[in-house]
Amino acid sequence: FVPSSLVSFDDFRAAYPEGVVLSRDTGHQRSYGRNPYVGYDTIGQSPFLFDGEEDGRLPAMERVVTVALDGGVDVAYPLSALSELGAINDTQAGQDLVVLHVAGTSSALGASVIAQGEDVGATGVFDPHLEGQTLTFRRDGDDLVDEQTGSRWNVLGQALAGPLAGAQLAPIVHGDHFWFAWAAFKPNTLIYRP
Repeated sequence: FVPSSLVSFDDFRAAYPEGVVLSRDTGHQRSYGRNPYVGYDTIGQSPFLFDGEEDGRLPAMERVVTVALDGGVDVAYPLSALSELGAINDTQAGQDLVVLHVAGTSSALGASVIAQGEDVGATGVFDPHLEGQTLTFRRDGDDLVDEQTGSRWNVLGQALAGPLAGAQLAPIVHGDHFWFAWAAFKPNTLIYRP
């Protein structure tokens, strides 16, 4: 596994101005940017084509940010809580981590045109240790800032401004899933509750 995030194109372009984008000219007759599963991610809806037993601790279609840590410890951070907080500073299985969320990324499964989907935001999970200190994060308006230096960060773990500008947090492999899908494979998952 390699750490990766689902982020808006604007966030990607701002973080990686020299980044390369795959062409839509693939030789296949497919309308990229269109969603064939309109409404799939509606909370309260039963998962399409899933016939397993649902774990009722969260709604089946709740979006969760997940981590699988050493010692077989799995943790799910409900997007409903994360989107309110913007940052969750946590320790699980002896691992300090920070889970970040920013608005501005459309659901690929809500509307027929992906760009018109509900804003579900983007997430990132990082080791908060940097240059001999443990950083704690919070949302300040639309910004993510660390309490120790007041530096401003993006969802990709890059310090954009302040004393730590140019620094990069070490990413932690995480997933952005629907609860039913993660819980089917990881039934002993701990659920973060603020």
